Amino acid sequence: MPQDDIDTSARTTPALLPRRCPPRPRAAVLVLHGGQETSDSPTHPRQLAALRMDPILRAVTAALPHEDVLVARVRYRLRGWNGTRADAGRDTLRALDELTALAGPVPTVLLGHSMGGRAALHAAGHPQVTGVCALAPWWPTGEPVAQTAGRRIVALHGARDRVTSPAATADCVHRAQATAARAGMAVIAGGDHAMLRHHRLWHRTTAAVVAYLLDPGAVPDPLPQECYGTGEFPVL
Repeated sequence: MPQDDIDTSARTTPALLPRRCPPRPRAAVLVLHGGQETSDSPTHPRQLAALRMDPILRAVTAALPHEDVLVARVRYRLRGWNGTRADAGRDTLRALDELTALAGPVPTVLLGHSMGGRAALHAAGHPQVTGVCALAPWWPTGEPVAQTAGRRIVALHGARDRVTSPAATADCVHRAQATAARAGMAVIAGGDHAMLRHHRLWHRTTAAVVAYLLDPGAVPDPLPQECYGTGEFPVL
């Protein structure tokens, strides 16, 4: 797709798709699904990468610590990250700007799977963002982390993931520990990239982590302290 067409689409298509929108939100959760390394094909809500997040979204919504938390999806224009264009990252920043216009400056947690985890990390420096929960994230070696300053970052990665690298995720988390308010990781024993194996553990842990990131002063951290250490991360 030509760049001019992409820019026109960005101006006319909302990036924020609210799923639960209370009258006066105190906080927000934005859900970001996965995608492809390179693709100019348009996204569609019935694509598998988007559908994969439905049970996660339901689990997170059911476990929210407050009723007045806005929940929304981020709509990507294209399925691919597309190199330095970082299309999904740009769409996430645009969704955050739309959230600001809709709800004002509310603390926001980004919840992303695979490429969505990369988009969440990319957008972590936006003023709305206070936390990131990344599921089996695609964090290539050397992915920047300076933008995590002052944020809480948690990654969950399956031990049997053959699509994205648990080792690369661990490296990114260790580097983020130097700048983030807090950064940690847990490994899901036997977990795969699609989060189908041990799906109840994925759902339960993700929901608890998001609730904690939304209100760390009132909600206990569900992860053991070892998840925030500088050595190997624990297996759940």
